[in-house]
Amino acid sequence: MWSPDIGFKTGQTPERGVRASASKNGAQTPMEKMNTSDSKPIVRGSGIQSLERGAAILDAVAGSPDGLGLTEISGRVGLHTSTAFHLVKTLVGLGFLSQDGDGKKYRIGTRLFGLASGASRERTLLNFGLPVLEQLSALTGETSHLAVRERADVIVVARTEGAGLLQLSERVGIARPMHATALGKVLLAYMPEKERDELIKALPLHRITENTITDPGKLRREMEVVRSEGIAHDRAEFDPDLRCIAMPVWDFTGRCAAAIGLSGPAWRMTPDVTGKRIPKLEEAAQQLSRALGHRTLEPAKA
Repeated sequence: MWSPDIGFKTGQTPERGVRASASKNGAQTPMEKMNTSDSKPIVRGSGIQSLERGAAILDAVAGSPDGLGLTEISGRVGLHTSTAFHLVKTLVGLGFLSQDGDGKKYRIGTRLFGLASGASRERTLLNFGLPVLEQLSALTGETSHLAVRERADVIVVARTEGAGLLQLSERVGIARPMHATALGKVLLAYMPEKERDELIKALPLHRITENTITDPGKLRREMEVVRSEGIAHDRAEFDPDLRCIAMPVWDFTGRCAAAIGLSGPAWRMTPDVTGKRIPKLEEAAQQLSRALGHRTLEPAKA
């Protein structure tokens, strides 16, 4: 098994694994080069070389608040200046690096900040969301879900069973169709109108059960009901044996950041039972929204 960092086998020391191959041609080994006074990290590994080099450049620039010039970058990552130039140019074009006005130094670009911000939002959502889900399941005895939208899919990022047993899904591990789930209907309903209409046109409205909505016009009308009532229903549209209700979770910008829902067997989730579950779900949605910084504006006083 090869180490992804410097290319020696697990259980084999760097001195034996790397120096042995270098002794054949007399070249200085990567480990020896990394231990020189310049401490230049030579990029090695079993992955795609250009990606490894690009990552090394980003690491070098990120570690220099004042920015780095091209010569400094090439020196720190152990690359020829011309090679470093082409990689840096690509990273600038992608937004991962930015260039000073005079073009002499490079800094971390706005795209990386955006990616970091996205990861931070999701981490915050999970940190605050998990206790809310556990409490919701404990109060209702039903399975609780937390989901976000990923393009045209609904991704369940966390859930708790009715018994309170926490079960996390991978970020991209559980995808659900948007048109056939209560979670998906919430996320679709609260998208910007133009974006929502375009997505409905593009969605493959496959029939999953006999109750699945497959007509775009009917789905649009369903979205109006969701927005009007503030709650979405899955009436055995994804699984003939399950019913689900879901509500939006708002962030500090007033955007629908996620959907929180309850699901249970169809025989138990009757209209009467569902009606009793709704206040608990609404309370959980409000609690999580407040944790994400959402504040309901009070009417202006005359």
